[in-house]
Amino acid sequence: MPRAKSDDGTITFFLAFGASRQMCRLSTTFSTQKQAFSYLQKHRTEFERMARARLVSGDLEDGIIVLSML
Repeated sequence: MPRAKSDDGTITFFLAFGASRQMCRLSTTFSTQKQAFSYLQKHRTEFERMARARLVSGDLEDGIIVLSML
């Protein structure tokens, strides 16, 4: 379930990976979180695939998977 932090185009969501959950942050160029959330929902499968690949490779920033717009 995505969670909003501030009123910009960045949202945080959790990726289910086995029995655990991994925090992910998606940065977009949208001015509101509502727009960013809509974008995430539209491309959810692709972002989850990218996030899983980064998790497996250990590509984390401060324990968070950081993603940006496609």
